[in-house]
Amino acid sequence: MPPETKTDRPPVCDYEGSDYQQRFWDQADRQYEDRVEAIAIQRLLPKSGKLLLEVGAGAGRNTPRYQGFEQIVVMDYSTTQLEQAQARLGTSDRYIYVAADVYKLPFVDGLFDTATMIRVIHHMAEPAKALAQVRQVLQSDGIFILEYANKRNLKSILRYWLGKQEWNPFDQEPVEFVPLNFDFHPKAMHTWLHETQFAAERQLTVSHFRMGWVKRWFPLGLLVGLDSLFQHTGALFQYTPSVFVRSRATGETSRAKEGTFFKCPACETALPKEQSGELVCPACGRHWGVKNGIYDFKNAKKG
Repeated sequence: MPPETKTDRPPVCDYEGSDYQQRFWDQADRQYEDRVEAIAIQRLLPKSGKLLLEVGAGAGRNTPRYQGFEQIVVMDYSTTQLEQAQARLGTSDRYIYVAADVYKLPFVDGLFDTATMIRVIHHMAEPAKALAQVRQVLQSDGIFILEYANKRNLKSILRYWLGKQEWNPFDQEPVEFVPLNFDFHPKAMHTWLHETQFAAERQLTVSHFRMGWVKRWFPLGLLVGLDSLFQHTGALFQYTPSVFVRSRATGETSRAKEGTFFKCPACETALPKEQSGELVCPACGRHWGVKNGIYDFKNAKKG
Protein backbone atom coordinates (compact mmCIF):
# COMPACT_ATOMS: atom_id res chain seq x y z
CA MET A 1 0.00 0.00 0.00
CA PRO A 2 1.28 3.53 -0.71
CA PRO A 3 3.00 5.37 2.13
CA GLU A 4 1.34 8.41 3.67
CA THR A 5 3.69 11.33 4.15
CA LYS A 6 3.66 14.51 6.19
CA THR A 7 6.29 17.18 6.49
CA ASP A 8 6.73 16.88 10.26
CA ARG A 9 7.51 13.15 10.48
CA PRO A 10 8.89 10.22 8.48
CA PRO A 11 6.61 8.36 6.02
CA VAL A 12 4.25 5.79 7.48
CA CYS A 13 3.15 2.48 5.98
CA ASP A 14 -0.63 2.50 6.32
CA TYR A 15 -2.62 -0.75 6.34
CA GLU A 16 -5.95 1.09 6.40
CA GLY A 17 -8.54 -1.02 4.58
CA SER A 18 -6.05 -3.85 4.05
CA ASP A 19 -6.93 -7.56 4.18
CA TYR A 20 -3.40 -8.28 5.44
CA GLN A 21 -4.46 -10.63 8.23
CA GLN A 22 -6.60 -12.79 5.95
CA ARG A 23 -4.31 -12.69 2.92
CA PHE A 24 -0.91 -12.98 4.60
CA TRP A 25 -1.75 -15.21 7.60
CA ASP A 26 -5.16 -16.86 7.46
CA GLN A 27 -5.15 -17.85 3.79
CA ALA A 28 -1.41 -18.40 3.26
CA ASP A 29 0.86 -21.24 4.33
CA ARG A 30 2.49 -19.47 7.28
CA GLN A 31 1.69 -21.80 10.16
CA TYR A 32 5.42 -22.43 10.52
CA GLU A 33 6.28 -18.74 10.88
CA ASP A 34 3.42 -18.15 13.30
CA ARG A 35 4.34 -21.04 15.57
CA VAL A 36 8.06 -20.33 15.78
CA GLU A 37 7.34 -16.67 16.53
CA ALA A 38 5.03 -17.79 19.34
CA ILE A 39 7.90 -19.83 20.82
CA ALA A 40 10.25 -16.84 20.69
CA ILE A 41 7.69 -14.58 22.37
CA GLN A 42 7.10 -17.10 25.13
CA ARG A 43 10.84 -17.35 25.81
CA LEU A 44 11.50 -13.62 25.91
CA LEU A 45 8.40 -12.10 27.46
CA PRO A 46 8.13 -11.64 31.24
CA LYS A 47 5.74 -14.11 32.85
CA SER A 48 3.59 -11.31 34.22
CA GLY A 49 3.18 -7.56 34.26
CA LYS A 50 0.72 -4.72 34.67
CA LEU A 51 0.60 -2.79 31.41
CA LEU A 52 1.98 -3.87 28.03
CA LEU A 53 2.17 -1.77 24.87
CA GLU A 54 1.88 -3.75 21.63
CA VAL A 55 3.19 -1.48 18.86
CA GLY A 56 1.83 -2.44 15.45
CA ALA A 57 -0.60 -5.00 16.82
CA GLY A 58 -2.47 -5.25 13.51
CA ALA A 59 -5.45 -7.58 13.81
CA GLY A 60 -4.25 -8.93 17.16
CA ARG A 61 -2.53 -12.09 15.97
CA ASN A 62 -0.02 -12.07 18.83
CA THR A 63 -2.09 -10.31 21.49
CA PRO A 64 -3.54 -13.50 23.08
CA ARG A 65 0.04 -14.61 23.74
CA TYR A 66 0.54 -11.89 26.37
CA GLN A 67 -1.43 -13.86 28.94
CA GLY A 68 0.40 -12.75 32.08
CA PHE A 69 -0.41 -9.04 31.71
CA GLU A 70 -3.24 -7.30 33.49
CA GLN A 71 -3.88 -4.81 30.68
CA ILE A 72 -2.71 -4.47 27.08
CA VAL A 73 -2.70 -1.43 24.81
CA VAL A 74 -3.40 -2.77 21.31
CA MET A 75 -1.91 -0.05 19.10
CA ASP A 76 -1.76 0.22 15.33
CA TYR A 77 -1.77 3.02 12.75
CA SER A 78 -4.74 1.45 10.97
CA THR A 79 -8.21 1.70 12.49
CA THR A 80 -9.50 -1.10 10.28
CA GLN A 81 -6.79 -3.42 11.62
CA LEU A 82 -7.83 -2.44 15.15
CA GLU A 83 -11.46 -3.19 14.33
CA GLN A 84 -10.37 -6.70 13.31
CA ALA A 85 -8.37 -7.02 16.55
CA GLN A 86 -11.40 -5.90 18.53
CA ALA A 87 -13.56 -8.52 16.80
CA ARG A 88 -10.96 -11.17 17.69
CA LEU A 89 -10.24 -10.10 21.28
CA GLY A 90 -13.45 -8.50 22.47
CA THR A 91 -14.18 -5.25 24.28
CA SER A 92 -13.23 -6.03 27.89
CA ASP A 93 -11.35 -3.51 30.03
CA ARG A 94 -8.20 -5.63 29.57
CA TYR A 95 -7.71 -4.28 26.05
CA ILE A 96 -7.30 -0.61 25.13
CA TYR A 97 -7.42 -0.01 21.38
CA VAL A 98 -5.39 2.95 20.11
CA ALA A 99 -4.83 4.22 16.56
CA ALA A 100 -1.58 6.18 16.61
CA ASP A 101 1.72 6.92 14.91
CA VAL A 102 4.78 5.22 16.40
CA TYR A 103 6.81 8.37 15.70
CA LYS A 104 4.45 10.34 17.99
CA LEU A 105 3.19 8.02 20.68
CA PRO A 106 0.20 9.44 22.60
CA PHE A 107 1.19 8.10 26.05
CA VAL A 108 2.74 9.85 29.03
CA ASP A 109 6.36 9.06 29.84
CA GLY A 110 7.14 6.02 31.98
CA LEU A 111 3.68 4.46 31.61
CA PHE A 112 4.44 0.88 30.52
CA ASP A 113 6.46 -1.89 32.16
CA THR A 114 6.71 -3.88 28.89
CA ALA A 115 6.45 -3.22 25.15
CA THR A 116 6.59 -5.36 22.01
CA MET A 117 7.22 -4.49 18.37
CA ILE A 118 6.98 -7.56 16.13
CA ARG A 119 6.99 -7.46 12.32
CA VAL A 120 6.75 -3.67 12.49
CA ILE A 121 10.13 -1.97 12.48
CA HIS A 122 10.85 -3.23 8.96
CA HIS A 123 8.39 -0.52 7.85
CA MET A 124 10.38 2.23 9.62
CA ALA A 125 12.42 4.61 7.48
CA GLU A 126 13.88 6.03 10.72
CA PRO A 127 14.05 3.07 13.13
CA ALA A 128 16.06 4.87 15.81
CA LYS A 129 13.37 7.55 16.06
CA ALA A 130 10.71 4.89 16.58
CA LEU A 131 12.84 3.11 19.20
CA ALA A 132 13.36 6.38 21.06
CA GLN A 133 9.59 6.86 21.28
CA VAL A 134 9.13 3.38 22.75
CA ARG A 135 11.89 4.05 25.29
CA GLN A 136 10.23 7.30 26.34
CA VAL A 137 6.98 5.60 27.36
CA LEU A 138 8.69 2.69 29.13
CA GLN A 139 9.57 2.71 32.81
CA SER A 140 13.18 2.31 33.93
CA ASP A 141 14.10 -1.38 33.68
CA GLY A 142 11.08 -1.95 31.45
CA ILE A 143 11.31 -4.85 29.00
CA PHE A 144 11.16 -4.37 25.23
CA ILE A 145 10.72 -7.30 22.82
CA LEU A 146 11.75 -6.35 19.28
CA GLU A 147 11.63 -8.41 16.09
CA TYR A 148 13.41 -7.17 12.98
CA ALA A 149 14.06 -8.38 9.43
CA ASN A 150 17.71 -9.37 9.07
CA LYS A 151 19.50 -8.36 5.85
CA ARG A 152 22.43 -10.66 6.70
CA ASN A 153 20.48 -13.87 6.21
CA LEU A 154 21.77 -16.95 4.41
CA LYS A 155 19.54 -16.49 1.36
CA SER A 156 20.69 -12.91 0.76
CA ILE A 157 24.34 -13.90 1.28
CA LEU A 158 24.08 -16.70 -1.29
CA ARG A 159 22.33 -14.47 -3.81
CA TYR A 160 25.00 -11.80 -3.35
CA TRP A 161 27.84 -14.29 -3.88
CA LEU A 162 26.13 -15.65 -7.01
CA GLY A 163 25.74 -12.15 -8.46
CA LYS A 164 21.93 -12.25 -8.33
CA GLN A 165 21.68 -9.39 -5.83
CA GLU A 166 23.33 -5.98 -5.98
CA TRP A 167 23.13 -4.89 -2.34
CA ASN A 168 25.72 -6.17 0.11
CA PRO A 169 24.25 -8.12 3.06
CA PHE A 170 27.38 -7.48 5.12
CA ASP A 171 27.34 -3.68 5.20
CA GLN A 172 25.37 -2.00 7.95
CA GLU A 173 23.19 0.26 5.81
CA PRO A 174 19.46 -0.69 5.73
CA VAL A 175 18.17 -2.01 2.42
CA GLU A 176 14.73 -0.94 1.18
CA PHE A 177 13.75 -3.80 -1.14
CA VAL A 178 10.26 -2.38 -1.82
CA PRO A 179 8.89 0.99 -0.66
CA LEU A 180 8.82 1.17 3.15
CA ASN A 181 10.02 -2.40 3.61
CA PHE A 182 13.51 -2.55 5.10
CA ASP A 183 15.98 -5.22 6.13
CA PHE A 184 18.49 -4.29 8.84
CA HIS A 185 21.96 -5.48 9.79
CA PRO A 186 22.19 -6.93 13.35
CA LYS A 187 25.07 -4.60 14.30
CA ALA A 188 23.15 -1.54 13.13
CA MET A 189 20.08 -2.58 15.13
CA HIS A 190 22.13 -3.08 18.28
CA THR A 191 23.73 0.32 17.78
CA TRP A 192 20.29 1.97 17.57
CA LEU A 193 19.10 0.10 20.64
CA HIS A 194 22.13 1.26 22.61
CA GLU A 195 21.77 4.85 21.42
CA THR A 196 18.13 4.94 22.52
CA GLN A 197 18.92 3.58 26.01
CA PHE A 198 18.18 -0.09 25.61
CA ALA A 199 20.50 -2.84 26.79
CA ALA A 200 20.12 -6.09 24.84
CA GLU A 201 19.79 -9.07 27.19
CA ARG A 202 18.90 -12.01 24.96
CA GLN A 203 18.71 -12.71 21.25
CA LEU A 204 16.96 -15.47 19.31
CA THR A 205 17.19 -16.31 15.61
CA VAL A 206 13.83 -17.34 14.15
CA SER A 207 12.46 -18.85 10.93
CA HIS A 208 15.53 -20.90 10.02
CA PHE A 209 13.49 -22.85 7.46
CA ARG A 210 11.51 -20.04 5.82
CA MET A 211 11.79 -21.54 2.33
CA GLY A 212 8.84 -22.73 0.29
CA TRP A 213 10.32 -26.04 -0.80
CA VAL A 214 11.42 -26.91 2.76
CA LYS A 215 7.94 -26.24 4.16
CA ARG A 216 6.39 -28.35 1.39
CA TRP A 217 8.65 -31.37 1.82
CA PHE A 218 9.07 -31.62 5.62
CA PRO A 219 6.41 -32.01 8.34
CA LEU A 220 5.38 -28.83 10.13
CA GLY A 221 6.01 -30.30 13.58
CA LEU A 222 9.55 -31.29 12.66
CA LEU A 223 10.42 -27.83 11.33
CA VAL A 224 8.95 -26.10 14.37
CA GLY A 225 10.84 -28.41 16.72
CA LEU A 226 14.15 -27.86 14.94
CA ASP A 227 13.64 -24.12 14.78
CA SER A 228 12.90 -24.10 18.51
CA LEU A 229 16.27 -25.74 19.15
CA PHE A 230 18.20 -23.50 16.76
CA GLN A 231 16.71 -20.29 18.13
CA HIS A 232 19.27 -20.36 20.93
CA THR A 233 22.12 -19.98 18.43
CA GLY A 234 21.08 -16.33 18.14
CA ALA A 235 23.38 -15.57 21.06
CA LEU A 236 26.35 -16.51 18.84
CA PHE A 237 25.39 -15.56 15.26
CA GLN A 238 22.43 -14.22 13.29
CA TYR A 239 21.84 -15.53 9.76
CA THR A 240 18.06 -16.05 9.75
CA PRO A 241 15.53 -13.72 8.09
CA SER A 242 14.00 -12.87 11.49
CA VAL A 243 15.72 -11.94 14.75
CA PHE A 244 14.10 -11.36 18.16
CA VAL A 245 15.84 -9.25 20.81
CA ARG A 246 14.85 -8.78 24.44
CA SER A 247 16.18 -5.48 25.80
CA ARG A 248 15.91 -3.62 29.09
CA ALA A 249 15.33 0.13 29.34
CA THR A 250 18.37 1.83 30.86
CA GLY A 251 18.73 5.26 32.41
CA GLU A 252 16.27 7.04 34.67
CA THR A 253 12.64 7.55 33.73
CA SER A 254 10.03 8.79 36.18
CA ARG A 255 6.97 6.61 36.38
CA ALA A 256 3.78 8.09 35.02
CA LYS A 257 1.84 10.08 37.59
CA GLU A 258 -1.18 8.40 39.09
CA GLY A 259 -4.27 9.05 37.00
CA THR A 260 -2.38 9.99 33.80
CA PHE A 261 -2.34 7.85 30.69
CA PHE A 262 -2.63 9.65 27.35
CA LYS A 263 -0.79 12.75 26.18
CA CYS A 264 -1.44 14.95 23.18
CA PRO A 265 0.82 13.71 20.37
CA ALA A 266 0.92 17.23 18.94
CA CYS A 267 2.14 19.17 22.01
CA GLU A 268 2.88 16.33 24.51
CA THR A 269 0.59 17.70 27.23
CA ALA A 270 -1.05 15.13 29.50
CA LEU A 271 -4.69 14.72 28.55
CA PRO A 272 -7.62 14.69 30.97
CA LYS A 273 -10.00 11.77 30.93
CA GLU A 274 -12.42 11.20 28.09
CA GLN A 275 -15.62 13.21 28.07
CA SER A 276 -18.43 12.81 25.54
CA GLY A 277 -16.29 10.62 23.28
CA GLU A 278 -13.33 12.99 23.16
CA LEU A 279 -10.07 13.80 24.86
CA VAL A 280 -9.45 17.53 24.74
CA CYS A 281 -5.92 18.90 25.11
CA PRO A 282 -5.88 21.72 27.69
CA ALA A 283 -2.79 23.28 26.07
CA CYS A 284 -3.36 23.29 22.31
CA GLY A 285 -7.11 22.71 22.21
CA ARG A 286 -7.01 19.69 19.91
CA HIS A 287 -9.83 17.18 20.21
CA TRP A 288 -8.94 13.50 19.92
CA GLY A 289 -11.90 11.24 19.26
CA VAL A 290 -12.99 7.87 20.62
CA LYS A 291 -15.22 5.86 18.29
CA ASN A 292 -16.54 2.35 18.88
CA GLY A 293 -14.00 1.82 21.64
CA ILE A 294 -10.98 2.90 19.56
CA TYR A 295 -8.97 5.97 20.54
CA ASP A 296 -8.04 7.92 17.40
CA PHE A 297 -4.79 9.87 17.69
CA LYS A 298 -4.33 10.19 13.93
CA ASN A 299 -6.97 12.80 13.23
CA ALA A 300 -7.42 15.79 15.53
CA LYS A 301 -10.10 18.45 15.48
CA LYS A 302 -9.56 21.98 16.69
CA GLY A 303 -12.00 23.14 19.33
